[in-house]
Amino acid sequence: MDRGRLEAFSDGVFAVAITLLALNLAVKGPGYGSLAHQLGHQWPGYVAYLISFFTIGIIWVNHHTLISNVVVVTRVLLFLNLVLLLFVVLIPVATGTVADYLAHGGFDAKLAVAMYGVVLTGMSVGFSSIAEWSLREGRTRVPVPPDKRWAARIRFMSGGLVYLVITGCAFISAPLALGLSGLVAVYYVFERTPVVGIWGKNTGAAESGGPAGPAGPRDT
Repeated sequence: MDRGRLEAFSDGVFAVAITLLALNLAVKGPGYGSLAHQLGHQWPGYVAYLISFFTIGIIWVNHHTLISNVVVVTRVLLFLNLVLLLFVVLIPVATGTVADYLAHGGFDAKLAVAMYGVVLTGMSVGFSSIAEWSLREGRTRVPVPPDKRWAARIRFMSGGLVYLVITGCAFISAPLALGLSGLVAVYYVFERTPVVGIWGKNTGAAESGGPAGPAGPRDT
């Protein structure tokens, strides 16, 4: 399979997941109080929607950056990518659960945000596995130098540890844990992927496709 098919399939999953988020924003309609009351009662849904929308969007951006530097697509990479997508598809489910329970408070609200944290942790594990795979020799156009790989791991994979903390923190304060998940998204707005450009070298070959062309060599 060439890299283009992997990216196309992944982009389709990202697009569906980010679209499904909007389904959690609908109000019940007439007969359930005034529209203003219903909209005000929906505030957890709006907060969760914004955090999840930007989280999925940032995943998509960083996924493109990471995969665009890959020169060979192996079965291992395909299955690691599926693990990532498995949890991306669950983000709308977790977001809807947070929207339904956060305003009511109590243990259910805490459990809902903890579930959200578990999904984001799983997503991070899948993404970090792809990043780790890409650090091996011969798998990228512009490799990260061996002496910079641990720094690259820390920059890119540290979010997973924070998501674990968020999962535990949810049982102390659900709103605080949800807010922390938004801060993690902000962290990844900036370049954190393990590409050589971070270390002051030219990434032009990775972006343009380099000598191997836009899709890179194919794995048969």
